[in-house]
Amino acid sequence: MIYQRILAILLLCIPGALGIYGWTLMRDVFFEYLAGQGFSWIPFLAGGILLLFGLFFIGGFLFYRDEKNNAIQPMLRRKKKNKSLPSKGGKKEQG
Repeated sequence: MIYQRILAILLLCIPGALGIYGWTLMRDVFFEYLAGQGFSWIPFLAGGILLLFGLFFIGGFLFYRDEKNNAIQPMLRRKKKNKSLPSKGGKKEQG
């Protein structure tokens, strides 16, 4: 059980580290531009993609966990699907 929790924390740290690295790339490109060098679009966009990936992954994980624990607002909850299947004709047969 303890190994599963350690593995889960490590799996959450990977997207978090990628997001931090993306932020660092974007910051470095911006500061280099302010220092008089040209603006490097490719590292800036790659950093933005990494940052958004990390944010969406961690945000999705937290939303899913809170949804399981019923800790989110009612307007954000998903509609539960009815598990009973309808009959083919749409009407119940009376016999």
